[in-house]
Amino acid sequence: MLDLRQYSSLGAALRDALERWPNETCLIEADRDREKVRFTYSDFKEMARPLCRALEDAGFKAGDRAAVIMTNQSKWLISAYAIFFCGGVLVPLDYKLTAAEQLELLAHSKARFLIVEYYLWRAISQSPEFAKLTTQIVLVTEAPPGADLRGAYRWEEFRRKGEPTFVAREREDTACIVYSSGTGGRPKGCVLTHDNYLEQCAALTAWYPFWPGVRYLSILPTNHAIDFMVGFIGPFVCGACVVHLRTLRPEFVRDALVRYRITYMSLVPMVLKNLERGLRAKFDELPSSKRWVLDRLIGLNKLLTKRRPRVELSRKLLPQVHKAFGGKVRTLIVGGAFTDPATLQFFYDLGIPVANGYGLTEACTAITVNDLKPFRADSVGKPLPGAEVRVMSPDEDGIGEIAVKSRAVMSHYLDDPELTAQTIVDGWLLTGDLGRFDGQRHLQLFGRKKNMIVTEGGKNIYPEDIEAAFDGLLVKEYCIFAANYVWPQKSLGKEMLVLVLRLEPNQQFTDALHDEIVTRNRQLPDFKRVGGYLIWEKDFPRTASLKIKRGELGEEIGKGAERGAVAEI
Repeated sequence: MLDLRQYSSLGAALRDALERWPNETCLIEADRDREKVRFTYSDFKEMARPLCRALEDAGFKAGDRAAVIMTNQSKWLISAYAIFFCGGVLVPLDYKLTAAEQLELLAHSKARFLIVEYYLWRAISQSPEFAKLTTQIVLVTEAPPGADLRGAYRWEEFRRKGEPTFVAREREDTACIVYSSGTGGRPKGCVLTHDNYLEQCAALTAWYPFWPGVRYLSILPTNHAIDFMVGFIGPFVCGACVVHLRTLRPEFVRDALVRYRITYMSLVPMVLKNLERGLRAKFDELPSSKRWVLDRLIGLNKLLTKRRPRVELSRKLLPQVHKAFGGKVRTLIVGGAFTDPATLQFFYDLGIPVANGYGLTEACTAITVNDLKPFRADSVGKPLPGAEVRVMSPDEDGIGEIAVKSRAVMSHYLDDPELTAQTIVDGWLLTGDLGRFDGQRHLQLFGRKKNMIVTEGGKNIYPEDIEAAFDGLLVKEYCIFAANYVWPQKSLGKEMLVLVLRLEPNQQFTDALHDEIVTRNRQLPDFKRVGGYLIWEKDFPRTASLKIKRGELGEEIGKGAERGAVAEI
């Protein structure tokens, strides 16, 4: 890989990567089961060069801000590269936001340029808020012939001949303005520098290296902090290949793993759980004799990999399992929300290590990751090289707010010195998450500080922690709230936890499901038990990384249901 210590900006590192590995494949774009494009590093450079030149001619200069709103595709990365090459600041926005929300963030970020997919531009230009658009130049990708672009340019035609001039930037200069996926209320634009990204990339690749021939499957949105780092910057500065897949459907994810012989993949807990269900279903279909043999081989693999992963050995012991994943997977990387330890252990026992991690947009990407030395299913790993992590004001159980100090921590929140001062104190980023360290310096999470509930007996309980007891419940999704949070009380009263259930289409709430909830609930300590359940008729709102938007969901439930609708358990 490139020695990132020698570089002062992402643009310089990416420019040299395109020169160093001209004949290596850097990008494959797949749409479900069909491959759309395939680029070498040389091809990528030739695609980006005329866009860089056109941006120059349009007056794009160092420090100018350019937003990108697109689904995962090659034009996303080419556009981002051109912005960095020209010394600009990238503003990656979530394509799943509403047009009104996107317009608000465009105005807040003061982006001069916008690069956007046609169907998204059409929604923006038809929005009642369109008159507030502040960008000066808009480039639209994949617009059909004859489409009215409302003054925008076609991305495919926005080209100029000639050699563009590279614009150097310094490490302390802003590289990106990234809006936290958990943003609620006023916009929170995290200002991240070139130093933030270069330091984070060096730390992650020290533990999980890439090299030419490695293939990374990108299924998370590129605008999200995880995939921007691990699905773009990391692979490119190491000469590896990114495979973009425009769907999260498990059957296409499994197909891509096999077809492209994927080495690494980042995913969220919900997708990992779907892969687990698919494997368990296949195991259950085996004849009893074959299932007996499989269970013995899994047990042997578990014994031989207790201290560390031995992927090559696992592939020999369980060849059919690994063949279903393409035969080349070294590690799956999961983060963004709580992951059931039983799911992590399930994959590890098959010889497919899952590195559980924890991070925030404000910390560039990751703060801790499981280094697999040894594998631990009950934690989110150890602090990355260069990251100092503390648990502030721990209680009697050692639980307190997680704080981090690192060169990967953002510079500030855009145009919000008050929030910045509340969040970064004496150089420490206060995460708002609760956790504790065990004796081996592994970090364990217990939920969000603002979600913590104090019982009448003075016990601290965390809804996210309790949800783990209901993992695997046969419903579409579920979430736990404090009733007083959803329906605020005007007077003090006894707190009650409510299990909110979203059933599958056409699914009925049966006695068997009720009994399963009761059984699991009884296994919890008295002060953690759920007092009632509520059937909710709509899908839960989620972020780009598929985390439940707890605040938004709680508000929807509070407006759409009465407290009396909660059925006692």
